[in-house]
Amino acid sequence: MNKKGFWYRAFDLYYDGFRHMTLGKTLWAIIAIKLFIMFAILKVFFFPNFLKQHAQEGHEADYVSEQLIRPANE
Repeated sequence: MNKKGFWYRAFDLYYDGFRHMTLGKTLWAIIAIKLFIMFAILKVFFFPNFLKQHAQEGHEADYVSEQLIRPANE
């Protein structure tokens, strides 16, 4: 690989930076755990599949377009 290429230099910068981190590795682990909790666990318990409950299977796009076009005061 060309050692003077942009992508090589960008990769090398991040690779070298992550390799020499001490506290940063712990912080990235905490960030990863928090993201997992937010997107995997909270989604299951607090965000139900609204389209699956209200639209017929295969007609989700029709339901969404109907809801967008319908006046709000109906």
